[in-house]
Amino acid sequence: MRMRRILGLALAAATLAGASAVGAVTAEAASSPNITRDECTAAGGQITARPYAGETCALPDGTTQPIT
Repeated sequence: MRMRRILGLALAAATLAGASAVGAVTAEAASSPNITRDECTAAGGQITARPYAGETCALPDGTTQPIT
């Protein structure tokens, strides 16, 4: 019975560690990287300027990325 409890705790700790690692990777993937004007036009995107927000690149797949 004691061994089962120890294994359960180890499994719970591993699950939490895995979930936090996946969350960190997902958060990094969700944040869009910056793109340059040349990269935007090369990818077929359109550069749009927004007041007080700078320029963004609207890509053909429907995503937008800030321009550096």
